[in-house]
Amino acid sequence: MSQTITPRSSLFWGTALPVENGAMTASLLVVEDDETIRETIRDALLLEGYAVTACGNGREALDTLRQAASGQRFALVVLDLMLPGLGGMEICRQLRQAGDGTPILVVSARDSETDRVLGLEVGADDYLTKPFGMRELVARCRALLRRSATPQPMVRVLEHANLRLYPEECRVTRDGQEVNLSPKEYRLLELFMQHPRRVWSRDKLLEQVWGFDYFGDSKTVDVHIRWLREKLEVNPSAPEHLITVRGFGYRFG
Repeated sequence: MSQTITPRSSLFWGTALPVENGAMTASLLVVEDDETIRETIRDALLLEGYAVTACGNGREALDTLRQAASGQRFALVVLDLMLPGLGGMEICRQLRQAGDGTPILVVSARDSETDRVLGLEVGADDYLTKPFGMRELVARCRALLRRSATPQPMVRVLEHANLRLYPEECRVTRDGQEVNLSPKEYRLLELFMQHPRRVWSRDKLLEQVWGFDYFGDSKTVDVHIRWLREKLEVNPSAPEHLITVRGFGYRFG
């Protein structure tokens, strides 16, 4: 049988909130100076099965978050912006500057686009304006918790000796130092590193990097290989990465 909670304040509108079976357990921090609003949010989240700590001012909230950082961290912060003393914007800013990535849901009566953009830019993950329905607040909390619990994809990296190529960033480093490559140089190197030790003819390299409709001189491949060697090799005259295979073309490694 489902349970319901009726909002206590006219700041909240909407129907009563059903509790879902199997709600996940997580520790949440609610920061709101209005006692009625604070307790209404707290009760709604408790009914969802979350452990909830509530604070009435910004300084108390920041101290609570710092203490939690050394132990059981909060999974989410529900944060009002207009707090006595230390404001919500400053709390967001300090947390992010300290490298704290705890998801933050801002709740605020400030409803202008400028306020929403500023809140997100200083570190909030979502922004909910008052008055709001408790159903929506809980749904947004769930969404933020799901997002933070989803493993982030590993950044794919192509590596060989002292070279690293980051395909999703179009970036190359040599001995940890970024190398400035032109688009064609980058594409050539990416192709080589994707297929180590494969021998490529000039025509195949032109086809893969310059395209089927390229009608220029194939010597442009040699020029770009030379430029790559100057940027990547310790001794471009005796290359270790970009090897010439006489009579056939080039290979990497």
